[in-house]
Amino acid sequence: MSKLTDVPKRILIGRALQSDKLGETLLPKRIALPVFASDALSSVAYAPEQIFLALAVAGITTIHFSWWVGGVVALVMLVVVASYRQNVHAYPSGGGDYEVATVNLGDNAGLTVAAALMVDYVLTVAVSTTSGVANVVSAVPSLHGHEVAISVTLVVLLMGMNLRGVRESGTAFAIPTYGFMIGVLGLMAFAAVRHFIAGSQMHAASYSFNLVPEHGHENVAGLAMVFLLLKTFSSGCAALTGVEAISNGVPAFQKPKSKNAATTLLMMAIIAVVMLIGIIWMGNLTGLKMSENTSQLIGAPADYHQKTALAQISQAVFSNFTPGFYYIAAVTGLILVLAANTAFNGFPVLGSILAQDRYLPRQLHTRGDRLAFSNGIIMLAGVAIVFIIGYGADPNRLIQLYIIGVFVSFNMSQTGMIRHWTRLLKTETDPAVRRRMMRSRVINSIGLACTACVLVVVLGTKFMSGAWMSCLLMVVFFVMMKAIRKHYDRVSAELVAAEERPDEELLPSKVHSVVLVSKLHKPTLRALAYAKLARSAHTSALEAVTVDVDPADTAALKADWERRGIEIPLKVLHSPYREVTRPVVDYVRKLRKDSPRAVVTVYIPEYVVGHWYEQLLHNQSALRLKARLLFTPGVMVTSVPWQLESSERRRKPVEWNAPGQIRRGDLLRVQKRAGTAAGTEPGPGGAGTTDSKDSSA
Repeated sequence: MSKLTDVPKRILIGRALQSDKLGETLLPKRIALPVFASDALSSVAYAPEQIFLALAVAGITTIHFSWWVGGVVALVMLVVVASYRQNVHAYPSGGGDYEVATVNLGDNAGLTVAAALMVDYVLTVAVSTTSGVANVVSAVPSLHGHEVAISVTLVVLLMGMNLRGVRESGTAFAIPTYGFMIGVLGLMAFAAVRHFIAGSQMHAASYSFNLVPEHGHENVAGLAMVFLLLKTFSSGCAALTGVEAISNGVPAFQKPKSKNAATTLLMMAIIAVVMLIGIIWMGNLTGLKMSENTSQLIGAPADYHQKTALAQISQAVFSNFTPGFYYIAAVTGLILVLAANTAFNGFPVLGSILAQDRYLPRQLHTRGDRLAFSNGIIMLAGVAIVFIIGYGADPNRLIQLYIIGVFVSFNMSQTGMIRHWTRLLKTETDPAVRRRMMRSRVINSIGLACTACVLVVVLGTKFMSGAWMSCLLMVVFFVMMKAIRKHYDRVSAELVAAEERPDEELLPSKVHSVVLVSKLHKPTLRALAYAKLARSAHTSALEAVTVDVDPADTAALKADWERRGIEIPLKVLHSPYREVTRPVVDYVRKLRKDSPRAVVTVYIPEYVVGHWYEQLLHNQSALRLKARLLFTPGVMVTSVPWQLESSERRRKPVEWNAPGQIRRGDLLRVQKRAGTAAGTEPGPGGAGTTDSKDSSA
């Protein structure tokens, strides 16, 4: 059975790696960029779309504000990246925002950041996957209606790839990520050539539609306009998601880790800002019009299915080059799906650190066969699938829950870094080092000011649209982690050994041994013999116990007991309701009550069978009894196994002969080699003469 389960596991995730191979899984910058920055880079595929959708509420007259909103979002991204470069150098251990907040602001602040990041990682998988599927459906309308099934399948595939290890999954994801970057930059270059050199007109599919304001937004001005622009800005800030992933994944970089991580951050920021501004420019150039309420699009057909912004732009720019349109659709779908890989690399590392600090189950701290944090990967995939199914794989609904967690962690991190530099400046005397620290503190202060403003805007504009769910999830994760830590602390306090003479504290006054008996057969006799051998004559009492569920069987057992002259006393527990477990548990508890300092050892004879279906026919009473006794203080349970013949197959390797092996003489050669290795001469028939049974076989 173990071989049957191990073979598909090796096929899916590869051979197991030794612990000393961990260094071989570290990433160079060219691989780390697509692994950790795919989320931030891919967000430019839907962040501009969110800007156009938010401005569409007021109609065509507000579309020109997309330039201003995009520019502010780009500026905030550059400030945040500059701030995180300070984090990477100051805290290269991989704790990221959680470590910064915990060290500088306290445990509760660290848990707040951890809860926010966990929510962010889950939503990253859900939003990225569903957005990628939406882009593919835009190019292939026949897939419409199957978004949930496709999204779930993709999450499972991503989980499987990440279970194979960070480096291996990173290599697989590098090509689509670079393909997306080349595709979008090439799209911008192609649009620039057609517009500035060829003077061609490029029109999006929605160019001819008239975008009218929603009901109640016909005359947006004053405070209403300010609120609309703030809401648009908060939607566009989806482009900042994933920026923090590199600071959380510094340990996965090759040495020098901090320098390589900081360089990757800068590369990611420059590429993301260029693509963000470029897509907004092309949207305005092609006359793109989008709305969540298609009734605003006057002139659209009744069966109009709105394509994504990037799909409409690429269709307009590549109107005379159809392969370019399908290439953009393919790489956009891939990068959006693979952007979830950022979360698959960040969440398990964070979960491992939290588990080490006893805020999450310890199973999340251990690495799997491929030196990846397998349990964290599986947990992330499971929770993300729940969100995808619950929200119908609709990225526009899921994105309303997004970015709250990101900016909560941004704010806590920048606050912690300001306190970090302030603390170091109190003791630092070197003028050059002090100037560098003061410059870093100014950068983090500017970052805090920007991210705090964004957080206030996001909470004010998106709370009732779905952001409240993210806040609730953060509270749930926070309370859960506090409860887990409380449990581990309580267990540790109970298990701590006394410093002086701990043996007296643990040594019982007496051991009362109880052997469970149903009938006198070989397993029972072995259990009785073992209990007698293990008993200490001066401190132990030994008795056999049976439960009377059938008077005839009990009478036969007592008669057989007396006939054999067994010296161990046999006690019969009456069970008028024919229960086995309860009478034994009650009797053991009574023994403990009569002698609180005594230990009761219960010996349970068990069959050992070789087939899984035989397990269903045996040992069910023993399993139930052991499960109940497990929660009884001062009770030790000892299983005394008796191996049946069917279990022999588990000890002896089964020899298998391939078809035609005997006819070809292969079996004879194998037997000759085996006989020679054992120091015997082959006799008649090719078998060793030391065993006539082998010879006849």
